[in-house]
Amino acid sequence: MKKVIITTFSDSKYFDLLKELISSIKKFSDSSKVSIGVLDGGLTDDQIKYLKQHVNHIKKANWDIPVNKIRVRGRDYLKNHVCRAFLPEYFIGYDKYIWLDCDTWLNDWKAIDYLIEGCKNGKLAVVQTIAPGYRDVGRVKWLFKNVALVKTQNFKHAISSGFPREIANKIAFAPNINAGVFSLEKNSNFWISWRKLLSKAINKGRIFSSEQLAMNIAVYYENQPVEFLPPTCNWILDHLLPYYDENKKKFVEPFLPNNSIGIMHLASKIKGDNSKMKSKEDTYYQIKSLNDKIIRKNLRFVE
Repeated sequence: MKKVIITTFSDSKYFDLLKELISSIKKFSDSSKVSIGVLDGGLTDDQIKYLKQHVNHIKKANWDIPVNKIRVRGRDYLKNHVCRAFLPEYFIGYDKYIWLDCDTWLNDWKAIDYLIEGCKNGKLAVVQTIAPGYRDVGRVKWLFKNVALVKTQNFKHAISSGFPREIANKIAFAPNINAGVFSLEKNSNFWISWRKLLSKAINKGRIFSSEQLAMNIAVYYENQPVEFLPPTCNWILDHLLPYYDENKKKFVEPFLPNNSIGIMHLASKIKGDNSKMKSKEDTYYQIKSLNDKIIRKNLRFVE
Protein backbone atom coordinates (compact mmCIF):
# COMPACT_ATOMS: atom_id res chain seq x y z
CA MET A 1 0.00 0.00 0.00
CA LYS A 2 1.16 3.55 -0.74
CA LYS A 3 2.39 5.54 2.26
CA VAL A 4 1.41 9.07 1.16
CA ILE A 5 -1.96 10.49 0.13
CA ILE A 6 -2.72 13.88 -1.41
CA THR A 7 -6.14 15.08 -0.29
CA THR A 8 -8.52 17.89 -1.17
CA PHE A 9 -12.17 18.99 -0.94
CA SER A 10 -14.63 20.12 -3.57
CA ASP A 11 -18.27 20.87 -4.23
CA SER A 12 -19.93 21.00 -7.63
CA LYS A 13 -19.01 24.66 -8.25
CA TYR A 14 -15.29 24.00 -7.84
CA PHE A 15 -15.28 20.80 -9.88
CA ASP A 16 -13.44 22.26 -12.88
CA LEU A 17 -10.65 23.43 -10.58
CA LEU A 18 -10.61 20.01 -8.91
CA LYS A 19 -10.14 18.31 -12.28
CA GLU A 20 -7.28 20.66 -13.08
CA LEU A 21 -5.60 19.93 -9.75
CA ILE A 22 -5.85 16.18 -10.34
CA SER A 23 -4.53 16.50 -13.90
CA SER A 24 -1.62 18.65 -12.72
CA ILE A 25 -0.65 15.96 -10.19
CA LYS A 26 -0.94 13.09 -12.64
CA LYS A 27 1.17 14.94 -15.18
CA PHE A 28 4.21 13.87 -13.15
CA SER A 29 5.47 10.29 -13.19
CA ASP A 30 6.11 10.49 -9.43
CA SER A 31 2.35 10.65 -8.92
CA SER A 32 2.31 6.86 -9.19
CA LYS A 33 3.89 6.77 -5.72
CA VAL A 34 1.02 8.59 -4.00
CA SER A 35 -2.73 8.14 -3.63
CA ILE A 36 -5.29 10.87 -4.22
CA GLY A 37 -8.32 11.33 -1.98
CA VAL A 38 -11.25 13.72 -2.45
CA LEU A 39 -13.66 14.90 0.22
CA ASP A 40 -17.11 15.40 -1.31
CA GLY A 41 -18.79 18.60 -0.17
CA GLY A 42 -21.64 18.54 -2.68
CA LEU A 43 -20.55 16.92 -5.92
CA THR A 44 -23.05 15.70 -8.50
CA ASP A 45 -23.47 12.03 -9.45
CA ASP A 46 -21.80 12.65 -12.81
CA GLN A 47 -18.87 14.37 -11.15
CA ILE A 48 -18.40 11.48 -8.74
CA LYS A 49 -18.57 9.05 -11.65
CA TYR A 50 -15.72 10.95 -13.32
CA LEU A 51 -13.65 11.00 -10.13
CA LYS A 52 -13.93 7.24 -9.61
CA GLN A 53 -11.82 6.83 -12.73
CA HIS A 54 -9.14 9.32 -11.66
CA VAL A 55 -8.64 9.17 -7.88
CA ASN A 56 -8.19 6.45 -5.28
CA HIS A 57 -10.74 7.55 -2.68
CA ILE A 58 -13.91 9.66 -2.51
CA LYS A 59 -15.38 10.27 0.94
CA LYS A 60 -18.46 12.26 1.92
CA ALA A 61 -17.38 15.21 4.05
CA ASN A 62 -19.01 15.47 7.48
CA TRP A 63 -19.36 18.05 10.20
CA ASP A 64 -16.61 16.44 12.27
CA ILE A 65 -17.12 19.11 14.93
CA PRO A 66 -20.80 19.67 15.85
CA VAL A 67 -22.19 22.90 14.39
CA ASN A 68 -25.64 24.42 14.83
CA LYS A 69 -27.57 23.52 11.66
CA ILE A 70 -29.08 26.99 11.45
CA ARG A 71 -25.59 28.48 11.04
CA VAL A 72 -24.69 26.30 8.07
CA ARG A 73 -28.00 25.68 6.33
CA GLY A 74 -27.38 25.34 2.59
CA ARG A 75 -23.64 25.91 3.02
CA ASP A 76 -22.11 22.44 3.03
CA TYR A 77 -19.01 23.92 1.41
CA LEU A 78 -18.06 25.19 4.87
CA LYS A 79 -17.26 21.60 5.84
CA ASN A 80 -14.05 22.30 3.94
CA HIS A 81 -12.83 24.30 6.94
CA VAL A 82 -13.43 21.46 9.38
CA CYS A 83 -12.82 18.13 7.69
CA ARG A 84 -9.18 18.81 6.75
CA ALA A 85 -8.31 18.53 10.44
CA PHE A 86 -9.58 14.93 10.44
CA LEU A 87 -7.85 13.44 7.38
CA PRO A 88 -6.55 10.26 9.10
CA GLU A 89 -10.14 9.37 10.02
CA TYR A 90 -11.33 9.72 6.42
CA PHE A 91 -8.41 8.07 4.65
CA ILE A 92 -7.21 5.25 6.88
CA GLY A 93 -3.87 3.53 6.61
CA TYR A 94 -1.51 6.21 5.30
CA ASP A 95 1.64 7.44 7.00
CA LYS A 96 1.62 10.99 5.62
CA TYR A 97 -1.23 13.27 4.61
CA ILE A 98 -0.81 16.16 2.20
CA TRP A 99 -3.59 18.71 1.82
CA LEU A 100 -3.98 20.87 -1.28
CA ASP A 101 -6.92 23.26 -1.64
CA CYS A 102 -8.72 22.47 -4.88
CA ASP A 103 -7.93 25.95 -6.17
CA THR A 104 -4.25 24.99 -6.25
CA TRP A 105 -2.36 23.14 -8.95
CA LEU A 106 1.05 21.53 -9.20
CA ASN A 107 3.68 23.30 -11.31
CA ASP A 108 6.74 21.42 -9.98
CA TRP A 109 6.86 18.11 -8.11
CA LYS A 110 9.58 19.41 -5.79
CA ALA A 111 6.85 20.93 -3.64
CA ILE A 112 5.41 17.47 -2.95
CA ASP A 113 8.87 16.17 -2.05
CA TYR A 114 9.28 19.04 0.42
CA LEU A 115 5.85 18.36 1.93
CA ILE A 116 6.69 14.68 2.37
CA GLU A 117 10.06 15.42 3.95
CA GLY A 118 8.93 18.44 5.97
CA CYS A 119 6.35 16.69 8.13
CA LYS A 120 8.64 14.00 9.53
CA ASN A 121 8.92 13.60 13.31
CA GLY A 122 5.41 14.96 13.86
CA LYS A 123 6.01 18.43 12.46
CA LEU A 124 3.48 20.45 10.53
CA ALA A 125 4.92 21.33 7.12
CA VAL A 126 3.37 24.58 5.94
CA VAL A 127 4.04 27.94 4.28
CA GLN A 128 3.88 31.43 5.75
CA THR A 129 2.26 34.01 3.49
CA ILE A 130 5.32 36.17 3.30
CA ALA A 131 7.95 36.35 0.59
CA PRO A 132 10.17 38.90 -1.16
CA GLY A 133 7.87 41.15 -3.14
CA TYR A 134 4.80 40.76 -0.91
CA ARG A 135 3.63 44.29 -0.15
CA ASP A 136 0.66 43.89 2.19
CA VAL A 137 1.07 42.20 5.58
CA GLY A 138 -1.59 44.06 7.60
CA ARG A 139 -3.93 47.01 7.70
CA VAL A 140 -2.93 50.31 9.24
CA LYS A 141 -5.35 53.17 9.86
CA TRP A 142 -3.64 56.42 10.77
CA LEU A 143 -5.75 58.21 13.38
CA PHE A 144 -3.54 61.30 13.55
CA LYS A 145 0.10 62.26 13.16
CA ASN A 146 1.96 59.64 15.19
CA VAL A 147 -0.82 57.27 16.23
CA ALA A 148 -2.07 54.38 14.14
CA LEU A 149 -4.69 51.68 14.58
CA VAL A 150 -3.23 48.42 13.34
CA LYS A 151 -5.39 45.38 12.69
CA THR A 152 -4.52 42.02 11.25
CA GLN A 153 -6.78 39.25 10.03
CA ASN A 154 -5.69 36.80 12.71
CA PHE A 155 -6.07 39.32 15.54
CA LYS A 156 -9.62 40.24 14.58
CA HIS A 157 -10.64 36.63 13.99
CA ALA A 158 -9.17 35.48 17.30
CA ILE A 159 -11.02 38.18 19.26
CA SER A 160 -14.34 37.52 17.50
CA SER A 161 -13.91 33.79 18.17
CA GLY A 162 -13.58 34.32 21.90
CA PHE A 163 -9.87 33.67 22.35
CA PRO A 164 -8.12 35.65 25.12
CA ARG A 165 -6.38 38.87 24.10
CA GLU A 166 -3.08 37.28 25.12
CA ILE A 167 -3.49 34.80 22.26
CA ALA A 168 -4.78 37.43 19.82
CA ASN A 169 -1.79 39.65 20.59
CA LYS A 170 0.62 36.73 20.16
CA ILE A 171 -0.54 35.92 16.63
CA ALA A 172 -1.36 39.48 15.54
CA PHE A 173 1.92 40.21 13.78
CA ALA A 174 3.25 36.71 13.24
CA PRO A 175 3.45 35.93 9.51
CA ASN A 176 0.11 34.39 8.59
CA ILE A 177 0.15 30.65 7.98
CA ASN A 178 -1.99 29.61 5.02
CA ALA A 179 -3.85 26.34 5.68
CA GLY A 180 -4.48 25.69 1.99
CA VAL A 181 -1.31 23.60 1.66
CA PHE A 182 0.15 21.50 4.46
CA SER A 183 1.28 18.01 5.45
CA LEU A 184 1.22 15.96 8.64
CA GLU A 185 2.07 12.43 9.70
CA LYS A 186 -0.82 10.28 10.89
CA ASN A 187 0.48 10.08 14.49
CA SER A 188 1.42 13.74 14.85
CA ASN A 189 0.24 15.40 18.06
CA PHE A 190 -0.55 18.46 15.97
CA TRP A 191 -3.91 16.94 14.97
CA ILE A 192 -5.02 16.93 18.63
CA SER A 193 -4.00 20.53 19.31
CA TRP A 194 -5.46 21.74 16.02
CA ARG A 195 -8.84 20.07 16.56
CA LYS A 196 -9.15 21.43 20.09
CA LEU A 197 -8.49 24.99 18.92
CA LEU A 198 -10.70 24.56 15.86
CA SER A 199 -13.60 23.46 18.03
CA LYS A 200 -13.23 26.60 20.15
CA ALA A 201 -12.94 28.84 17.08
CA ILE A 202 -16.08 27.42 15.49
CA ASN A 203 -18.12 27.51 18.70
CA LYS A 204 -18.20 31.31 18.83
CA GLY A 205 -16.55 32.66 15.68
CA ARG A 206 -17.16 32.35 11.96
CA ILE A 207 -16.56 28.99 10.33
CA PHE A 208 -14.86 30.37 7.24
CA SER A 209 -11.05 30.17 7.72
CA SER A 210 -11.47 28.90 11.31
CA GLU A 211 -9.08 26.04 10.55
CA GLN A 212 -6.44 28.58 9.55
CA LEU A 213 -6.90 30.60 12.72
CA ALA A 214 -6.59 27.43 14.81
CA MET A 215 -3.47 26.40 12.91
CA ASN A 216 -1.83 29.79 13.53
CA ILE A 217 -2.60 29.59 17.25
CA ALA A 218 -1.26 26.03 17.48
CA VAL A 219 2.04 27.12 15.93
CA TYR A 220 2.61 30.57 17.40
CA TYR A 221 0.97 30.26 20.83
CA GLU A 222 1.11 26.55 21.68
CA ASN A 223 4.52 26.18 19.99
CA GLN A 224 3.63 23.02 18.12
CA PRO A 225 6.58 21.77 16.02
CA VAL A 226 6.62 23.18 12.51
CA GLU A 227 8.72 23.08 9.35
CA PHE A 228 8.27 26.29 7.38
CA LEU A 229 8.58 25.56 3.67
CA PRO A 230 9.63 28.08 1.00
CA PRO A 231 6.90 30.26 -0.54
CA THR A 232 7.19 28.29 -3.78
CA CYS A 233 5.32 25.48 -2.02
CA ASN A 234 2.19 27.64 -1.78
CA TRP A 235 2.47 30.60 -4.12
CA ILE A 236 -0.50 32.88 -3.42
CA LEU A 237 -1.13 34.51 -6.79
CA ASP A 238 -3.29 37.19 -5.22
CA HIS A 239 -0.21 38.55 -3.46
CA LEU A 240 2.31 38.45 -6.27
CA LEU A 241 2.17 37.31 -9.88
CA PRO A 242 4.97 34.98 -11.05
CA TYR A 243 7.29 35.20 -14.02
CA TYR A 244 7.37 32.52 -16.70
CA ASP A 245 10.35 30.49 -17.89
CA GLU A 246 9.67 29.91 -21.59
CA ASN A 247 12.51 27.39 -21.86
CA LYS A 248 11.37 25.15 -18.98
CA LYS A 249 7.66 25.88 -19.58
CA LYS A 250 7.16 26.66 -15.90
CA PHE A 251 6.09 29.53 -13.72
CA VAL A 252 8.91 30.84 -11.55
CA GLU A 253 9.53 33.33 -8.76
CA PRO A 254 9.63 36.94 -9.98
CA PHE A 255 12.99 37.55 -8.32
CA LEU A 256 16.42 35.92 -8.36
CA PRO A 257 17.24 33.07 -8.47
CA ASN A 258 13.86 32.55 -10.17
CA ASN A 259 13.18 29.15 -8.62
CA SER A 260 10.33 27.15 -10.10
CA ILE A 261 7.07 27.61 -8.26
CA GLY A 262 5.88 24.29 -6.89
CA ILE A 263 2.22 24.96 -6.11
CA MET A 264 0.17 27.72 -7.72
CA HIS A 265 -2.62 28.92 -5.42
CA LEU A 266 -5.46 30.75 -7.16
CA ALA A 267 -6.83 33.41 -4.82
CA SER A 268 -10.30 34.92 -5.05
CA LYS A 269 -9.24 37.91 -7.16
CA ILE A 270 -7.70 35.48 -9.64
CA LYS A 271 -10.38 32.81 -9.88
CA GLY A 272 -13.50 34.55 -8.58
CA ASP A 273 -15.46 33.09 -5.68
CA ASN A 274 -18.17 30.54 -4.95
CA SER A 275 -20.90 32.84 -6.20
CA LYS A 276 -19.12 34.00 -9.35
CA MET A 277 -16.35 31.70 -10.52
CA LYS A 278 -14.29 33.11 -13.36
CA SER A 279 -14.13 31.11 -16.57
CA LYS A 280 -10.81 29.83 -17.82
CA GLU A 281 -10.92 32.44 -20.56
CA ASP A 282 -10.95 35.17 -17.89
CA THR A 283 -7.84 34.02 -16.05
CA TYR A 284 -5.27 35.14 -18.61
CA TYR A 285 -2.80 37.71 -17.32
CA GLN A 286 0.01 39.77 -18.77
CA ILE A 287 3.15 38.57 -17.02
CA LYS A 288 6.87 38.88 -17.60
CA SER A 289 9.02 36.07 -18.96
CA LEU A 290 12.66 35.43 -18.03
CA ASN A 291 13.46 36.64 -21.54
CA ASP A 292 12.18 40.04 -20.42
CA LYS A 293 9.09 39.88 -22.59
CA ILE A 294 5.49 40.53 -21.60
CA ILE A 295 3.44 37.46 -22.46
CA ARG A 296 -0.19 36.44 -22.03
CA LYS A 297 -0.50 33.37 -19.81
CA ASN A 298 -3.37 31.57 -18.13
CA LEU A 299 -2.74 31.20 -14.42
CA ARG A 300 -4.94 28.11 -14.21
CA PHE A 301 -3.58 24.69 -15.14
CA VAL A 302 -3.50 24.11 -18.88
CA GLU A 303 -2.51 20.69 -20.21
